[in-house]
Amino acid sequence: MTCNGADAFIATLAACGVDTCFANPGTSEMQLVAAVDRQPGMRAVLGLFEGVVTGAADGYARMAERPAVTLLHLGPGLANGLANLHNARRAATPVINMVGDHATYHVHFNAPLTSDAAGVARPMCDWVRTAQSPRDLAQMGADAYAAAMEWPGRVATVIVPADHAWSAGAAPVAPRPLPPPPRVPDAAIAAVADALRAADGPVALLLGGRALRADALHMAARIATVTGARLVCETFAARLERGAGRAQIEKLPYFGEMAAEFLAPCRTVITCGTEPPVAFFAYPDKPGTLWPADAQMLRLATLREDALHALTMLADLLNAPEVPEGVQARAIPPAGDRLNAHAIGAVLAELMPAGAIVSDEGLTASAALFDATMGAAPHDWLMVTGGAIGQGLPVATGAAVACPDRKVIALQADGSGMYTLQALWTMARERLDVVTVIFNNASYAILNIELGRVGVQNAGPKALSMLSLDHPRLDWCALAAGMGVPAERVDSVAGFRAAFAAALQARGPVLIEALL
Repeated sequence: MTCNGADAFIATLAACGVDTCFANPGTSEMQLVAAVDRQPGMRAVLGLFEGVVTGAADGYARMAERPAVTLLHLGPGLANGLANLHNARRAATPVINMVGDHATYHVHFNAPLTSDAAGVARPMCDWVRTAQSPRDLAQMGADAYAAAMEWPGRVATVIVPADHAWSAGAAPVAPRPLPPPPRVPDAAIAAVADALRAADGPVALLLGGRALRADALHMAARIATVTGARLVCETFAARLERGAGRAQIEKLPYFGEMAAEFLAPCRTVITCGTEPPVAFFAYPDKPGTLWPADAQMLRLATLREDALHALTMLADLLNAPEVPEGVQARAIPPAGDRLNAHAIGAVLAELMPAGAIVSDEGLTASAALFDATMGAAPHDWLMVTGGAIGQGLPVATGAAVACPDRKVIALQADGSGMYTLQALWTMARERLDVVTVIFNNASYAILNIELGRVGVQNAGPKALSMLSLDHPRLDWCALAAGMGVPAERVDSVAGFRAAFAAALQARGPVLIEALL
């Protein structure tokens, strides 16, 4: 049975297993809106800004391990969502974007919203296609899903001319079989095993991507048990499964000189699921690479190879014990008397339930939060992979949609939270089980640090004013209330503990504003 292009496209995505649409549509997408409405089992989640939509699709797929589809309004709407598509691409998250466009016969009029939508998409997307007909639009659905699911995930974008969406003569397309994840050649794994046996000095096993899931980390811990290797997580990981009962792992520090000092003793550095570490930014008179110049750098697996298989094979080649050492014990650090990032992390470690999902955009607070929660109950930790801020609240939103039975905790810096605070409205509308903790220090604190690191001395009032969020200070309780989310302000450790414990017992979104 034939139908219009929009119905065929959405039915094809549904047949592939796509059941969630994060949307901010406009006039050119009305046929797609109607098609989503007619598709049984397709959930529609509205975001009030496209950066919320794309960030939510990222958070959803990090947890669901399959793509949601976004619905965006022409090139300008897509442009509004690009920052979080950049993060999703860096996270190797599977995302499908459907972007409306003018009818093909209307483009030459150069109406106000006319743009090169495909050109807007390409810098932040791995795969971009423009449908050429209603029938081609249906085929694009199957092709986009296959592209998004290319291991471990890619950002795929389909540009949908309005006339191809509303015109008849299309039919859904059957899903394409997905290939297995690419595997590292046996000889390459054997070479790493030989290097480990011959290693003269400390070894770091730097892990990222799918190597940070609990099963892969178990294999890495087996390797560490027999070789003494130090297990290190890349600085910004898409998803790290950590906590009590899982493999202990340290995080590579953010600041370049700290990361270089961290790796300085290592004579061998082996990467798995990530690239050799480099500084986040260039600084005057500081190196860009972070590993010792005289260290041996080896690659076990790339981001796009099967890290679990490579780590398992390597552990077996080394005759590593099945039960490794270095398993994280349950641990709760003392909170202290002053409300700061460490104290909040200590309370999280104490109260966070097993299976929690943490979306971390704490920025200057992140290192203390990460360290304090090492011994918390088992949980997932999601980070800002691409460095484009405004990810934390949307990723928490998407994770809560993907995992409605798990508590989601958004650890959010105040300045970056303002980029996408509209996500709070979506949390309220969808009754998502998210506890948001705002770190209100009234500044872009990370930029105050960076100002000195690039060599600026004696910054004047104009420079400092561009890094301050005071005058007026943001009122996150009022902002949350305006979005329909109940909120509480705290300024003490005891106050935070009580508010966080109550939020964990609640069902639905809650915000805690911590004055630091």
